[in-house]
Amino acid sequence: MNWWQKLKQNNLAKFGAIVLLVFYLIVIFAEFVAPYSPYYSQADGSLLPPTPVYWRNVEGQLIGPHVYPTTQGPISLETGDRELRVDRSKPSPLRLLVRGDEYRFLQLRFPLPTQFSLTDPKITEIQFFPGFQGNLHLFGAVGEGRINLLGTDEQARDQFSRLVYGGRISLFIGIVGVAISFPLGMLVGGISGYFGGMVDAVLMRIVEVLMTIPSIYLLVALKAVFPPKLSSFEEFLLITMITSFVGWAGLARVIRGQVLSIKERNFVQAAKVMGGKPLYIILRHVLPQTATYVIISATLAIPSFIVAEAVLSLIGLGIKPPDPSWGNMLSLATNASILVLQPWLVWSPAILIVLTILAFNLLGDGLRDALDPRNMQ
Repeated sequence: MNWWQKLKQNNLAKFGAIVLLVFYLIVIFAEFVAPYSPYYSQADGSLLPPTPVYWRNVEGQLIGPHVYPTTQGPISLETGDRELRVDRSKPSPLRLLVRGDEYRFLQLRFPLPTQFSLTDPKITEIQFFPGFQGNLHLFGAVGEGRINLLGTDEQARDQFSRLVYGGRISLFIGIVGVAISFPLGMLVGGISGYFGGMVDAVLMRIVEVLMTIPSIYLLVALKAVFPPKLSSFEEFLLITMITSFVGWAGLARVIRGQVLSIKERNFVQAAKVMGGKPLYIILRHVLPQTATYVIISATLAIPSFIVAEAVLSLIGLGIKPPDPSWGNMLSLATNASILVLQPWLVWSPAILIVLTILAFNLLGDGLRDALDPRNMQ
């Protein structure tokens, strides 16, 4: 039985893979899936509850799923509550594939740092691909009514749309972090284990120093040194680079131990006899033998990057509003009144973070069991 068949028989691993596939497809096609822009504020629509869906109009006629224009009224001086104003005279039907806010899909651009000076001050970014312009959305309301599946936040922005767009940062920060830290950890561990001696001693001392540095505290400390006027893209790069810088040390230590045994095998010795250069042997013959461990470790390491971004954004040191991320959306939890009166604003990003981390762990455990040579038959 090969590893793929064994992985398919693991129901928990399949559940994790399906959840991750759905999440990544949603955030990649966020412009299409989200009914509204994450920056658009509705008039008199702050802190609206999830929009109720009706099937019958005020006369009792069955007209299909629809919503009504809803706004927040003034605060009651007696109770302190805000009255919802629902205009029942203007039903807005809910439809699939509706025209709405315009967007650019698959646009590739690189925002320039705020301190970067060009001859033309109007140039603020480098655009690699303009993308495709469109206004088609997966679902929405036709008319004046708006469908807010998870209500609106303090700035009257649709919570569901912000969750969809915010998932891009929260989900891809792990992949980008692993793409940076793992090649570095593999290369350092491979060189250390292959050459041994003084090279091994020096590199492992550096690794041990890096492993003693708590990544969260390092991020908090370095964040205070950097300029305060950084864009969200710059914040994203900063968080990813720092977490990657301290995240490769543990992998390098394990890879070094595996290389110590791999380099004594016959195919490595044969490559040496045939005149292969050390770096070529490491990259071509030694490190590929560690692929099983690297794949499993990468799957299990991605959640740590997601948690780091969420924690930093939660305490105000990560992605800044109005750009959404699941972490800074959780920062609403610091407002006790919102936590009590509008719990859906806090629970929705929290549940998504927990589900994502759980899915990665389930998939990683499934890969570990499937790729374990002791389980192969």
